[in-house]
Amino acid sequence: MNLLVILGHPRTESLCGALAGAYAAGAESAGCTVKTLSLGEMNFNSDVEMPSPADQALEPDLAHARDLIDWAEHLVFVFPNWWGMMPARLKGFLDRVLYPGFAFREEAGHHYGLLAPRTAELLITMDVPPPVYRWVQGAPGEHAMTRATLGLCGIKTVRVHHFSPPSHSDAPTRARWITQARVLGERLANGPRGPVRRHLHLLGQWLLAVRPQFFPMSVLAYTLGALLLLQPLDALAFGAGLVAMMALKVATVLSNDIFDRDSDAVNRHWGPFNGGGRSLHEGVLSLGDLWRGVYVALTICAVASLLLLLVVPAPGATALVLGVLAVLALGYTLPPLKLSHRGLGEMDVALTHGPGVLLLGYVAQGGDPFTADVWATGLAIGLSVLPAIILAGIPDRAADAAAGKITLPVRLGPARAARLALGLTVASALAAVLLALLVAPVSVLLPLIVVPYAVFQVWMLRRYLRAGAPEGRIDLLLGVALTHVAWFVILPLIGLW
Repeated sequence: MNLLVILGHPRTESLCGALAGAYAAGAESAGCTVKTLSLGEMNFNSDVEMPSPADQALEPDLAHARDLIDWAEHLVFVFPNWWGMMPARLKGFLDRVLYPGFAFREEAGHHYGLLAPRTAELLITMDVPPPVYRWVQGAPGEHAMTRATLGLCGIKTVRVHHFSPPSHSDAPTRARWITQARVLGERLANGPRGPVRRHLHLLGQWLLAVRPQFFPMSVLAYTLGALLLLQPLDALAFGAGLVAMMALKVATVLSNDIFDRDSDAVNRHWGPFNGGGRSLHEGVLSLGDLWRGVYVALTICAVASLLLLLVVPAPGATALVLGVLAVLALGYTLPPLKLSHRGLGEMDVALTHGPGVLLLGYVAQGGDPFTADVWATGLAIGLSVLPAIILAGIPDRAADAAAGKITLPVRLGPARAARLALGLTVASALAAVLLALLVAPVSVLLPLIVVPYAVFQVWMLRRYLRAGAPEGRIDLLLGVALTHVAWFVILPLIGLW
């Protein structure tokens, strides 16, 4: 591991200096490659005198520090707490060296950290008791470092250690603290995180990779399909089908990240609803990890599908729905289909997340896959999905075009794509009215809520168009469009319950 220890105390011969040296020695004994910076010995102007720190030339010492930060995998800051904050020397160092373009990027009010997946650790000396510092004073300096500074730059602070109170400590206490700092450095033999936190972090990264925010709607649509048969649920068949569907979705999401990696790598507008899972590009998970995730998910899907076919009343119809759903889902980015690269991705998503998932829930309970009411409900849901998936492609348009991925926003441009989403919003609202009139199990609540909401969504889209249809992040508009989809699933479920 490449480790950079930064001494933020302006005096090298200090308790903080001893702690930094002990930590570095412990880390070296643990096999880390260690480099150190002592800010008190560096020559640089701590004031940002230009409109942006990126415009101010770096002194040689700061240029060297920037290169060391770029080299490091783990950063350790050792500094005293003065007046609740870090020393001015450390604050000035951060002001100058963590400049835009190197440490972060800001665009249209959104900040993107550029230093992930580096980690950090803080060793802080303070005279105030740590509980008072945290619960009474609010830990201002610690939060400024971990959240407002390092966190914004993409650096995750994994541990914070307090040594208190140095001004009232005796020699044995200081010696114990220095030994403790050395032990902390030695712990890096197993990485910056402890065993429990390491496993929790890895679990968290997999959750981010599979994008769980998109799963609830699929689960609810599957449940709606199962309930449309208007008979008691076969719990075993329901569970097997649900596991098969979710595992297939995991495999699809991970394979999308694998085959869209060129597009995602240059995407400047990624967000929670677009741009991929980011774990691959931030170096947290490797390409091999994602492939293994795909294989595991497909294995689970196959086992659950086999169980479903053994217990379902109509295995032939269920196998047909499963097969078509798998081809369409995986074919979104997997060759040879690569539907998302051929201008068919939006229609593919609408079919899989509308009639596809709904039909799977229906046939898993023994329903006829050619039942008109089920198709009408599924197509209405799919129609509501189209505006959201079209809008999700607008922030990605430039990156997709550069990677040769032909989406509707790439073909039409942002403005015409938004107008298409507007027209489809109106069409989905009309579909909600027809659905309530023609499909008995669907609640009359559907048009009563969907139509006014569609008017609101149309207003949001018109406002976006009046602003010139910018290609940046449109998280609020995407959230509105996804909520529009939710009504088509949640309201029929309420009616059936």
